Amino acid sequence: MTAPTQTLRSPLLDSPGAVAAEGPDAGVAWHYGDPHGEQRALVRGEAVVDLSHRGVLRLTGPDRLSWLHSITSQALTGLPAGTSTETLVLSPTGRVEHALHLHEDGEATWLTVEPGTVDALRTWLERMRFLLRVEIADVSAEVAVLGEPSRDAGSAAGPVWVDPWPGATPANEGGSADTASYAAVTTLEHPGADRPWREVLVPRDGLVAAVAGRRLAGTWASEALRVEAWRPRLGLETDERSIPHELDWLRTAVHLHKGCYRGQETVAKVHNLGRPPRRLVQLHLDGSSHDLPAHGDDVVLDDRTVGSVTTAARHHELGPVALAVVKRSLPVDARLHVVAGSGTEGAEQRRIAAAQELVVAP
Repeated sequence: MTAPTQTLRSPLLDSPGAVAAEGPDAGVAWHYGDPHGEQRALVRGEAVVDLSHRGVLRLTGPDRLSWLHSITSQALTGLPAGTSTETLVLSPTGRVEHALHLHEDGEATWLTVEPGTVDALRTWLERMRFLLRVEIADVSAEVAVLGEPSRDAGSAAGPVWVDPWPGATPANEGGSADTASYAAVTTLEHPGADRPWREVLVPRDGLVAAVAGRRLAGTWASEALRVEAWRPRLGLETDERSIPHELDWLRTAVHLHKGCYRGQETVAKVHNLGRPPRRLVQLHLDGSSHDLPAHGDDVVLDDRTVGSVTTAARHHELGPVALAVVKRSLPVDARLHVVAGSGTEGAEQRRIAAAQELVVAP
């Protein structure tokens, strides 16, 4: 993921108890003094998460949806007003470059993206616009994002992106533009079905007022619930080799029957053969250590490296858990360890026992 060129510091960091996040979530709060309590409040639907470090693009013009349809992985032509979906920008060889949370309001298409990626994405979109009737505006300095545990698309004053993850489950049937195409890879029981989530766009100068009287939760809490739901995130679960199949992103971000777009050949080939090089797993970690592994720490079978940790979190019920990307050929019942500290030069290393839970079938 491209390093942020500018960090938008949230005024909510001045709230009582706020502890600033680091890394990709710099600029917002990691927690407000009670991470587990904040998680439980999110599960009850009683808290809001500051995501104002995310980038926001606003696209206008009559060609915007057909144009995005032609250059990204999702079916977007004729998307009805009030619809939320997600789509990926892939490289010519099918590697994931950008993940776009997309909301269409009938007059404009709103995209929210990972911190630090908006400049690169806008530059690429401008290069691909040619003579089409599309205008691209970076409104990150004027519009902020709040995360909420809800699937309600109509109760907010501004644009609302409702997370379609994990796809065509009973709890979220029809939540994506491409339910039919990924139904074959969707199971009826998925931990993400219990995680309602939406992003609400509000004026940045009204951010403090928008959360007045509400309990705040930090990214510690929201990331722990994301890990529980097996939800991939650009820049954490992805690297320069990632393809959508490895991360189960066919569920919500890829239309398998649409026309040509960049990276489609790889998507179709791997889908038909069913052999992505790697696969996402959830790891349940030995909780006897107080420390969590870091992004990039090795996952090992005996003394052989078979993958790496992408996101580790301390869940209020599950304890220490992580998402990791491992080799496809790794046996699903293998007894694994995470070598904490192996991803940081000069750090002290320690082995943490880890049990894998299947996310993407090998």
